[in-house]
Amino acid sequence: MIHLGHCLWFDDQAQEAAEFYCSVVPGSRVLEVSRYTAETPSDKPVGSVLTVEFELAGVRYTGLNGGPHFTPDEAFSLVLRTDTQEETDHYWAALLEGGGQESRCGWLKDRFGISWQVYPTELDELTTHEDPEVARRATEVMLTQQKIEMGPIREAALGG
Repeated sequence: MIHLGHCLWFDDQAQEAAEFYCSVVPGSRVLEVSRYTAETPSDKPVGSVLTVEFELAGVRYTGLNGGPHFTPDEAFSLVLRTDTQEETDHYWAALLEGGGQESRCGWLKDRFGISWQVYPTELDELTTHEDPEVARRATEVMLTQQKIEMGPIREAALGG
């Protein structure tokens, strides 16, 4: 049997990030914390946090305190699809808390530099609509937004 998961590289904030993510995403939990037991090239002290295993809504992640050698970028993002605009607003604000940065089209970076896409599932329905004009109009409005606001997208796509 194999187990598939995701690894997020941090300088030294893996435990703080895991605890933050678990506080934001329902049905999430920290599973295990392991510590450095010997000196390593990353110069992390013996006893400091090496990895944090955690689940976000049933998906398993490893947070690795590997040092400053690598930093996250938009080539990898976590996707949080919501059912309502209110949920989108809530998670958007929560993930930006403490120094995150808004980007475009529903993307943001949290305070740890991890990219997220936060948007209602209705956006997928409208931007991939069977009527290409509906999809085009929805996409055009989405491309002007930072946080996804479905009201203007819906109005442009469907005419009301």
